[in-house]
Amino acid sequence: MEQRTVQDVLGDRRWLVLTGAGVSTDSGIPDYRGPGSPVRTPMTYQDFVRTPEGRQRYWARAHVGWSRMRGAEPNATHRALVELERQGRLTGLITQNVDGLHERAGHRDVIDLHGRIDRVICLQCREVTPRSDLHARLSQLNPGYESRVGEVAPDGDVVLDDTADFRVAECRTCGGDLKPDVVFFGENVPKERVERSYALVAEAEALVVLGSSLQVMSGLRFVRAAHKRSIPIAIINRGTTRGDDLATVKLEAGCAETLAALNGTTAPA
Repeated sequence: MEQRTVQDVLGDRRWLVLTGAGVSTDSGIPDYRGPGSPVRTPMTYQDFVRTPEGRQRYWARAHVGWSRMRGAEPNATHRALVELERQGRLTGLITQNVDGLHERAGHRDVIDLHGRIDRVICLQCREVTPRSDLHARLSQLNPGYESRVGEVAPDGDVVLDDTADFRVAECRTCGGDLKPDVVFFGENVPKERVERSYALVAEAEALVVLGSSLQVMSGLRFVRAAHKRSIPIAIINRGTTRGDDLATVKLEAGCAETLAALNGTTAPA
């Protein structure tokens, strides 16, 4: 469909935006299901908590990948959304991404639906600490380990075959097991975030989905809720999504250039 069709559908309505991994690919963070993406098997919550070996495998891969993830910078799509927020054209932003790039770009009001990879939580005492602190500790425990190379995966880790020699750090407060403060596959999104997101949908004039295949229910349910309210739904994503049949308009195009066209500008560099 033409970009003008998206403009016609949205009109002068203010948008609620739902973003997915396709928004961050221009920042060098690969996605799970975009066109051409290899088949990936992410670690599940059950795998992580079941055995020390599972946590060792995760943290070894994540430690090597953290340098790439923390070095990622907001891209044109993040900046365009900040400008739209500044103009008062958005009613809220829900992101399925854990990279924190919306906030780093300057977005003031973001619901990080799946948490943040730059924080760490103890599974026992629930203390939340900065990822940078853990990274420094892991570097001391595993000198030179982060210089290993492997294919970068969407969760900010890299593919490593052998992680048996990696030393995992424990919670400094209680000695418990540490986990990134993100929602793993097989884990539930905290109720408070879900309720806040539904509240935004309930008040939205339109919903715009950017860069999400909507394959997981955590995001798709908000599209279904918007459809039930009969508000306009625009989906901008390269490739099909589970919400295509619910969309008022679906555009297979890049997010940055689409937002620029809707804003009457050229895509920022």
